[in-house]
Amino acid sequence: MKKLLGIVLSAAMLLSMAACGSTAASSAASSAAADSTADAATATDAAASDLKVGVITIGDETEGYTAAHINGIKAAAQKLGMSDSQIVWKYKVPEGAECSDAAEDLVGQGCNLVVSNSYGHQTYIVEEAEKYPDVTFVSMTGDFAALTGLDNFKNAFTNVYESRYVAGVVAGMKIAELDKEGKIEAKNKTKDGKVKIGYVGAFPYAEVVSGYTAFYLGAKSVNPDVTMYVNYTNEWSDATKEATNAKALIDQGCDVISQHSDTSAPATTAQNNGVFAVGYNDDMIPVAPDAALVSARVNWGAYYEYALKCLIDGEAIDQDWCGSYAEGACYLSPFNDAIIADGTKEAIEKAAAGLADGSVQVFAGPLHGKDAD
Repeated sequence: MKKLLGIVLSAAMLLSMAACGSTAASSAASSAAADSTADAATATDAAASDLKVGVITIGDETEGYTAAHINGIKAAAQKLGMSDSQIVWKYKVPEGAECSDAAEDLVGQGCNLVVSNSYGHQTYIVEEAEKYPDVTFVSMTGDFAALTGLDNFKNAFTNVYESRYVAGVVAGMKIAELDKEGKIEAKNKTKDGKVKIGYVGAFPYAEVVSGYTAFYLGAKSVNPDVTMYVNYTNEWSDATKEATNAKALIDQGCDVISQHSDTSAPATTAQNNGVFAVGYNDDMIPVAPDAALVSARVNWGAYYEYALKCLIDGEAIDQDWCGSYAEGACYLSPFNDAIIADGTKEAIEKAAAGLADGSVQVFAGPLHGKDAD
């Protein structure tokens, strides 16, 4: 860039000295600039072609969470001019020694970047990072890269709790509307008159707990008379357990169900039982048209484009990367306009503006204990 700027400035000086030399100077500057641009493009193409990425996933394209990662990687690679042959996939890798085996195989195949997409892979990925210092390893949703002292081990996530917060606003608006219209039975309220929402969580990990807390706070921001119940499946992706837990929450009187789990079962269970749902990862409207209000989603492509470009350009990847709602790293799927409550979009715009300018801090206190008002 500096070389190109110097050429342009030189051309400008020649133009001011003599009109008779202007054509030659301009021609020389244009030629040099073209050569410089061509050289830079060639260098970038060469760097991109040298990159080989290994991807370890907890699931495959049939479930929303991993599908979002797959789509994000493919989109980023295509944008940066990488071919399909430069990505090696390892699907449905459990959170155990199989992860180490997968990583070893990817390194053996020449991958200079290895990514895993599940929190439980992290312990095994860091061991591989210690063994192969010339390979970059990324544990998505991980949390201790900064403590390892390893330059080649990274963590990445987004502020997905922000998208859960605004999704909670959607839920809060809906259940307030149902209550106002007298559509919530007295038996479905708490003794002190609060309306109920339910949440199907995978594990009692910080990621899940912060997510459902944000969802609850979003709902409470527009409907103070709401309370929430949480059931854990202790699996990331198990449609049967997710459906069972969603049904149990409905039986407790929850008229809106949300989730941090990887299948569409909570949404379809809501559909089959006449209540409403807020999904995760996928747009749930196609499978639950009368129940699905909206879904909280993550744009994993934002990180993958960033990380791949860093390696192509010879730049260091941040050890801990986190993208925000305002940056588009997490977002909401399209609203189900047929069933969302009146005023929902305006409430979402207000919440999103607050997240962007800092006036809304999701976890700002005081809030103490699970029974805090």
